[in-house]
Amino acid sequence: MQINLTGRHVEITSALKEYVDNKFAKLERHFDHINNVHVILNVEKLKQIAEAKLHLNGGEVFAVSENENMYAAIDQLIDKLDRQVIKHKEKIARH
Repeated sequence: MQINLTGRHVEITSALKEYVDNKFAKLERHFDHINNVHVILNVEKLKQIAEAKLHLNGGEVFAVSENENMYAAIDQLIDKLDRQVIKHKEKIARH
């Protein structure tokens, strides 16, 4: 799984990159057919926004999360993506 990390109005530190990598490793345990991930971390005044697009075999998954804390926004993003990936995996299994 290749992770592309982009920061808009925020510097991507090594700690932030490592945190994102560890969180997406959790997603890969649920569904191993994740080809590419594009993560955008954005800061708008007091809002910290994290968004991600996952390219899977058979489709794409997109989620956005915002919070006052960037780490909390990333956690919420991973939770949303986790639910969507599990739903996609069940949909494929039904076919």
